[in-house]
Amino acid sequence: MDRRLRFGRLALLGALVGLLWTVPLVVVLWLGDRVAGLSFPPFDLFDRVTGALPGAVVTFGIDSMISLLRGIGLNVADTAKLAERSMAIGQFVVGGAVVGALVFAFFGRRLARQRDASAGGSWGGPWIVVGLVVGALAGLAPTWASLTAGGATAGPWLSGLWLAVLFLDWGMALTWSVRRTVPSGVATATEGVGAVGGEELVAVPIDRRRFLVRVGALSASVTVAGAAVATLLARTTRSGGGAAAVRRTETGKGTPFPNLGDPVKPAPGTRPEYTPVADHYEVYIHAQPPTVDGATWVLPVTGMVERPLRLTLDEIRSRYAVHDRFNTISCISGRVGTSLISTTQWTGALLTDVLDDAGVQDGATYLNITSADGYHETVPLDLVREDGRLLLCYEWDGSPLPVGHGFPLRIWIPNRYGMKQPKWITGIEVTDQYHAGYWVERGWDRYALVKETSVVDTVAVDAAYRDGGRTLVPVGGIAWAGDRGISKVEVRVDGGAWQAARLRAPLSDTTWVIWRYDWPMEGGEHRFEVRCVDGSGKPQIEETHGNRPSGATGIDELTAKV
Repeated sequence: MDRRLRFGRLALLGALVGLLWTVPLVVVLWLGDRVAGLSFPPFDLFDRVTGALPGAVVTFGIDSMISLLRGIGLNVADTAKLAERSMAIGQFVVGGAVVGALVFAFFGRRLARQRDASAGGSWGGPWIVVGLVVGALAGLAPTWASLTAGGATAGPWLSGLWLAVLFLDWGMALTWSVRRTVPSGVATATEGVGAVGGEELVAVPIDRRRFLVRVGALSASVTVAGAAVATLLARTTRSGGGAAAVRRTETGKGTPFPNLGDPVKPAPGTRPEYTPVADHYEVYIHAQPPTVDGATWVLPVTGMVERPLRLTLDEIRSRYAVHDRFNTISCISGRVGTSLISTTQWTGALLTDVLDDAGVQDGATYLNITSADGYHETVPLDLVREDGRLLLCYEWDGSPLPVGHGFPLRIWIPNRYGMKQPKWITGIEVTDQYHAGYWVERGWDRYALVKETSVVDTVAVDAAYRDGGRTLVPVGGIAWAGDRGISKVEVRVDGGAWQAARLRAPLSDTTWVIWRYDWPMEGGEHRFEVRCVDGSGKPQIEETHGNRPSGATGIDELTAKV
């Protein structure tokens, strides 16, 4: 056995030990974040790394992740953020394993060459110092990322102290593990250990395996305990929704849905016409959303205005007329048949009312909107003037915006994908200068106009029924074209003739339309396709095109066995 192989074995051992100590560190960090609002470096470090990457690389990563999730049959809206967070934690854990490998490879070899065999069982001051140095160096980048992110509600000093204690302890645990698993002293070839050049490193100590088992058991115990606490927290904080919300016929304000009596009923299995807030798709640029204190938050309206404003949330609620509107919104990164689309009731103040209050000066052409997470977007003032429906929204479904969806304030702009509609708004500047928005800088479309789309949600074989001697199977889904409405939806089966579907009245002129087609059943496996025409008569683009840079096009299909 040569010394290079020995070096490799020490590195592998160190990677294993680093992994075993890093997993419980992640759990303890996560619990500190959930319970006390302390920093969570795995997410913050991941955000820093991705934020430093070129836009094309980030976009490629997002597209690859979506393709993978779709390829394995997972719902993108439900799993995309989980996948991103898993990557962030994975990056952190791998980093811990790499540090462990380096520490074992360097200090393990030095320890193994010591001539004083009795030194191997001690845990002396120098090694404590080494552990503190390792922990400090390993924790430098994650701590910097967390403290500069500013997302911890506990404050930077408490978070900094918390992270210092944990990383220093982690470093000492790592070097202590070196002392427990790597022997000191040497043995000669006559002692039968396969010498190289007359001497070789001592073989594995007798208690190494026992030590690793104990560390592994500790890691598993902390992880299981953390999972139990996570489950408890989820149960105590989970909002309403689920099956009960699917069956609702009123908004959170008790307002009946305007199409309650429509004779066209959704085919069983069609997504809910009104999305429960808990199920609304969620997209943001970091691993977790920013937390904004609504009690101290203000909205500055500055720049080319006669009367600069600083509005509190209560002032926005009380000072301006309240407007409610059912809206559908979708993410531009979604593919054909996307689940990154939802419908709920938005409540807020008209943007035109706020700008009239501020008094826009002549020559102003744009609004620059900034967000608490570093996002920014530009809105043309011509669009605001021509379409008076733009909302500064502070409620969804009759309740304050959830943290993950933009609390305390977000904007709604008709006929635009979600990338044009900032959340967690921290400022509106009226200006005569155009500044490319966050995703526009990264190669996405400047205008992000919604494209016509239609989706097959269900072929409800179990809901088949007899009608006039035929067996009919309800087929259904949604169609959407921004604020242009839907005038026609057609379905075809196995490449045959297109057949008209029935349309349910929408909740408003800015929501999707539920469609239904009752198909004369035939046995076997069949392919169902759908297309739509918007309210102006423009047909859906049937040619397949990817989502970049301006949204996906193509025909959605679903294969079902009858």
